[in-house]
Amino acid sequence: SPFLYRMGGRNETKVMYFILLGFPTTAELQRLLFSALLLVYLLTVLENLLIILIIRNNRSLQNPMYFLLGNLSFLEIWYVSVIEPKMLIDVLSHDKRISVQGCMTQLYFFVTFVCTEYILLAAMAYDRFVAICQPLRYPLIMSHKFCAQLIAGCWMCGLTTSSIKLSFIARLSYCDVDKINHYFCDISPLLNISCSDSSLAELADFILALLVIMVPLCTVVASYVCIMLTVLKIPSSQGRQKAFSTCSSHLTIVILFYSTTLFTYAHPKLMYTYRANKLVSVMYTVVVPLLNPLIYCLRNKEVRFAMRKTFTCR
Repeated sequence: SPFLYRMGGRNETKVMYFILLGFPTTAELQRLLFSALLLVYLLTVLENLLIILIIRNNRSLQNPMYFLLGNLSFLEIWYVSVIEPKMLIDVLSHDKRISVQGCMTQLYFFVTFVCTEYILLAAMAYDRFVAICQPLRYPLIMSHKFCAQLIAGCWMCGLTTSSIKLSFIARLSYCDVDKINHYFCDISPLLNISCSDSSLAELADFILALLVIMVPLCTVVASYVCIMLTVLKIPSSQGRQKAFSTCSSHLTIVILFYSTTLFTYAHPKLMYTYRANKLVSVMYTVVVPLLNPLIYCLRNKEVRFAMRKTFTCR
């Protein structure tokens, strides 16, 4: 519970835990929501594990594109696991508390995984650019060593960005308000309930969000502009279709992930609306991770063939 301490000659209340308000529902809807979220979480983890298994067990998928896809699946397992288990517990529980340390830990890992995914999706766009625009140099450029360096770079950028953001958020004071109108610890809700001056934390968050979102987004856009120009030069329609089919799955995932997260993180604190933000957050924390493996399986012939081969299904 909160406790009182002396600061500047006056008593202030220091919050020891937060209450995640989540989604207010009736008892009947709570059970339905819990069942739906549990099913979605289990399916998401299972689908991504399946992608990793298929890539590992099929020689035809031992190339940079699927190496990056396997790492995306690995990332998404952790990405959903930092949010959804706590969310599931809170749906049924009356005690929706999370300690300040627990909240900061959840925020740290969530920001790490989000930032890493932004950069990893950009790396995957670059891989498709090299494969389609410079096919003869593809094996040389996208070597196993370079792919491993790309993955390490993605994680290092994610971890560094998260560490800097959290160093500013952790300095803020939370006095009287301990209720977070969200289902997980995110930056905007924490900035909104802080009783200290959060302008520096907001500025740091905005600058880092701009770098982590806009640099990968520019990389993705530039890669796909070059891909489109190259594909349009292919004389046969069959050749154009084959070339573009190798990146259509990735492009769909990029549009889904970037559009939902941009809505949440690319606007200032004053424009933040809890209800709209919670609904959009469900898209990129629950729905998009569930859809990603399905998109790759349904839209990619190589993955579908490898899946049939793995499970010997006709």
